[in-house]
Amino acid sequence: MKTKKSGAKYSAIVGIGEELKKLERETGQEYLALNRGINNVVKIDLNEIASEIDYNTAAMQFYAPTTGSLSLKKAINSEYFDNKADTDNIMITGGGMNALNILFSTLDVEKIYSHSMFWGAYANILKITKIEQDFYSDYEELAKNPEKFKNSAIIICDPNNPVGNKYSDKRLLEIVETLEKHDVTVIWDGPYRRLFYGNTDNLYQKLLQFKNVIITESFSKSVGLSGQRLGFIHTQNEELNKEVGIKLLYCNNGINTFSQILIEKLLTTKKGKKASSDFKKETVKHISRNIQYLIDNKLLASEFYQKSTPVGIFVIVNKSYEELLDKNIGSVPLNYFTKRTDIKPKKFSRICVSVPNDKFVSFFDKFKVIDNFSN
Repeated sequence: MKTKKSGAKYSAIVGIGEELKKLERETGQEYLALNRGINNVVKIDLNEIASEIDYNTAAMQFYAPTTGSLSLKKAINSEYFDNKADTDNIMITGGGMNALNILFSTLDVEKIYSHSMFWGAYANILKITKIEQDFYSDYEELAKNPEKFKNSAIIICDPNNPVGNKYSDKRLLEIVETLEKHDVTVIWDGPYRRLFYGNTDNLYQKLLQFKNVIITESFSKSVGLSGQRLGFIHTQNEELNKEVGIKLLYCNNGINTFSQILIEKLLTTKKGKKASSDFKKETVKHISRNIQYLIDNKLLASEFYQKSTPVGIFVIVNKSYEELLDKNIGSVPLNYFTKRTDIKPKKFSRICVSVPNDKFVSFFDKFKVIDNFSN
């Protein structure tokens, strides 16, 4: 049997998680798994919402519409775009990774550029879809040299994964405007943003003025439902819209109906909005406390936040993977997220800071004990 090899690699993050579980079994000690990109402060309370779902309807038991249910699209239009978008331009996907996979395989571009600090899945999806990946050093490079990116697409991920930093919306919109004038396609991939912003956030509405901007979104982080695998693509390009719809049909044959109904209720009902708000409020509170702890104890790698603000759900710390593992903390070495040669990425690690503050502090306080002893 012959196999066509993609060249993509199995997720190192999953492999690290398996290693942590193995260490827990072998040592009987607890390990803090900060290698994963999962909000783990609290779980969103779905009990009251799920009890209101009628499981015996045709909508639940038959095939879902190819590009998603109209009622969910309307809810997304209201929540994200203040009803200023066309629902035909919103297509429901099986999570953010599914959205990117379909998008990368559909765009007719020479290269797709990501930030020099990038989510590892970008590289692997691009290998699978046979598109060359390249990098821009920072957002100012996009502003100063927009002509360099002709016939390519640019990924803007803000807040960033792996750094977890937030740049000024005003400046980012100015950069997008510059790229638009040079006919450069922009993929705005912001699955972490809505964890920190409510429906008064008008960034997505502002992005509607740019015809070359494609938005990819996910509900995995914003409402903590990575298990439901639901996201969406928004594009105003009619041709791209049509091709994405075709791939949604033949790759997915529609997206899971239950997850669509569940997310719709979170976006539209009183109980759903309260559950979402409570989840976000508690999660962000602990993320903020954890980041402040790292800053106060000089564990945050401050060199990565000179022109931006750390907000999470990830940050970079100035401890290596091995140093953290020695304190029973799981992380991912920074070299998995960058090809930069001006730094020594193995000296740094990416961690997820979306865990309860008391547990986070109890593990990182082990570094304090070492420091006090050495002094």
